[in-house]
Amino acid sequence: MDKLLEDLLLSDGISGYEENVAKIIADALEKTGTKVTIDAFGNVIGKKAAAGESKKKIMIAAHMDEIGMAVKYVNDKGYIYFIKIGGINDSILQGKIVQIINKNGEKITGIIGAKPPHLMSEDERKVPVKYTNMFIDIGLSSKKEVLDKIDIGDQIIFEPNAGILNGDFYYGKAADNRISCYAMIKIMEKLPKNLDVDVYAVATAQEEVGLKGGKTSSFRINPDFALIIDTTVAGDMPGIDEKTSSLKLGKGAAITMIEASGRGSMVPQKIRKFLIKTAQENKIAHQIDIIDAGMTDGAIIYTNREGILIGILSIPTRYIHAPTSVFNIKDVKSVIDLAVKTIEKAGGGF
Repeated sequence: MDKLLEDLLLSDGISGYEENVAKIIADALEKTGTKVTIDAFGNVIGKKAAAGESKKKIMIAAHMDEIGMAVKYVNDKGYIYFIKIGGINDSILQGKIVQIINKNGEKITGIIGAKPPHLMSEDERKVPVKYTNMFIDIGLSSKKEVLDKIDIGDQIIFEPNAGILNGDFYYGKAADNRISCYAMIKIMEKLPKNLDVDVYAVATAQEEVGLKGGKTSSFRINPDFALIIDTTVAGDMPGIDEKTSSLKLGKGAAITMIEASGRGSMVPQKIRKFLIKTAQENKIAHQIDIIDAGMTDGAIIYTNREGILIGILSIPTRYIHAPTSVFNIKDVKSVIDLAVKTIEKAGGGF
């Protein structure tokens, strides 16, 4: 596995706590010859200026935050209660290993616990355990001991993991959306130097809690075109009918057209056609993505100011919003290749 990709997957950075992953992205963008700033909201903004005088701006957006939790309360026996940050299904939490990142950057290991079924009443066993009835055990026995190590509000991440599952199938924590951040960096690396447009690469903050960084950064840049890169739900697993999702790992970049049944982005027809034609002309593997639920930064970017033209390229991923996700590195490469060709052509208009 590429070291940059591994570092991004292993890094901490739930929504609102993105500083560590932001540094990795900023350093990597600078190595591509990109001028980098981090704005007041925490977005990483890289710019590659046009070779000559440019009047057009293209923005690439990939959110860098991950889902997770934050410390809410510590009881007298040292058990830690938490809130969820981002969309997490309570059913995946029990027994998971987590890390609490304290103000000194120390990572404190904990286990998410709950009352065992052996001690539940019959009525309790009939309903799923809610996260509000769960707690984190870090192996200490008093509130004072715990608060000597952590503070209320500290971020909590799932145990970091990353690796190659088999062949082109990779896995990792925070694949949503660090694999897209990786793709964005590689896009900036591969873009030709003679482009006649300014290209902005933006790692957005707080996407998982309201698409916030996409809103502030796109308002600042005011691009002529924004290309959003994110993950999307793959359907090639048990329990998912093809009519719900026909996306498959290893079959190429997903060209996302509609999100959340239209409540999210609705990519303009001319951009849909442009992306498909570009993929076909360059023999880049691709799939079409229509989403019933969920949305990307595109949903907030294209409604910003007087409206911003957008396209969305997504990486099919299994087990999104879980402690570990699975993806295919060939799909990541297809997104990189299609994004580069799209940006090369977009300067001439759609």
